[in-house]
Amino acid sequence: MEDLMQKIVSLAKRRGFIFPSSEIYGGLANSFDYGPLGVELKNNIKQEWWKRFVHQRTDIVGIDAALLMNPKVWEASGHIAGFNDPLVECKKCHTRFREDQIANNVCSSCKSKDFTPAKQFNLMLKTFLGPVESNENIVYFRPETAQAMFVDFKSILDTTHRRLPFGIAQVGKAFRNEITPGNFIFRTREFEQMEIEYFVKESDWKKYFEHWLKEMKQWVKDLGVSEKMVEYVEIQEGERAHYSKRTVDIEYKYPFGQKELYGLAYRGDFDLKNHMKASSQDLSWQDPETNEKIVPHVIEPSWGVDRSVLVAMLEAYHEEQAPTAEEGESATRVVMKFPAWLAPVKVAVLPLSKKDELAKVAKEIYGELSKGFVCEYDETQSIGKRYRRQDEIGTPLVITVDFESLKDKKATVRNRDTMKQERIKIKDLADTVSAKLHG
Repeated sequence: MEDLMQKIVSLAKRRGFIFPSSEIYGGLANSFDYGPLGVELKNNIKQEWWKRFVHQRTDIVGIDAALLMNPKVWEASGHIAGFNDPLVECKKCHTRFREDQIANNVCSSCKSKDFTPAKQFNLMLKTFLGPVESNENIVYFRPETAQAMFVDFKSILDTTHRRLPFGIAQVGKAFRNEITPGNFIFRTREFEQMEIEYFVKESDWKKYFEHWLKEMKQWVKDLGVSEKMVEYVEIQEGERAHYSKRTVDIEYKYPFGQKELYGLAYRGDFDLKNHMKASSQDLSWQDPETNEKIVPHVIEPSWGVDRSVLVAMLEAYHEEQAPTAEEGESATRVVMKFPAWLAPVKVAVLPLSKKDELAKVAKEIYGELSKGFVCEYDETQSIGKRYRRQDEIGTPLVITVDFESLKDKKATVRNRDTMKQERIKIKDLADTVSAKLHG
């Protein structure tokens, strides 16, 4: 299984999904940049999520809040006082670890068993606003996207006049000064979340918790994740946040162990009440029919964007035996079997040779198809090697223009998963591609 992780990391760099950040300067630990294919994959996830949970629903609106907020927000939410991990340091090599992540009480760097006593380490990433670095000018990069949706609650009510139940959605960056980040993009100090704060009457929370659990299960399925790779873990009392009556962690069986992918929590009215008290602002909701004023309770489904990318790549990766007939290529091919909606490139257009007449037809096809699909044009290397490259980046369909195309006005459409090929009239390619990708 660890070998699979190494293969994903290698493929991600080799094919332009994910690069180590600042690599020409030696990089920055656990910091990564999304390359040409990675940004398409990541955007596909965010756009599908936004379409599904904002555009296609009448009960959810979106926001895009600032990364830096008034520090009083984090005081009221409890992050400044309580957003801590226990930190220990190896006395021999001075490597620092989270106390709960030391296997068998042995330092993973030097194998020593001699550690300092645990100290609480705040995970907030701080900076200063303005030219003076003083305590009065300290601000924090947000460690989660949720709080903005609570502090904007009143503004959203005033401008949209929503009735319960309704939700606020946000996709955005968050920052945590993790002690021991690692496992590629699984745990980084800068990451992206897709979250919804869904406001309900207290009496309805169980019903809507089940609703969102069902929605999250469907999302996992549509991401292409096998059911056998996922566990829905009920977090027991004592392990949940103190304000939560129910939390379900959606955990994936990564090559490095079963760990959290997504989370679903019932937060009660903890956040709105705390911000009401700290800000002296009325964050209640008034029922237009009864005129009763209540502080809504909250169901919070939360998805990690980067972990979605990682799991999608792990699930899509296949090595399989393939016919050797394609230009003498190896019988083993690597293919990323992304669901069609998720694939970074939907269609590749390949002229059999660089000759002007073939390239002209191929570029005309590319120009037409690229109006509706993310396409790639490639005329380098042998056709077999180009097929292999498209398999490896997960392109569902490849269109090849050959010398026969000049005569019969047809092109060959190759299916990524079956490797079957069929001749299609050039004028029908757009409709054919649409049917195959959306069928």
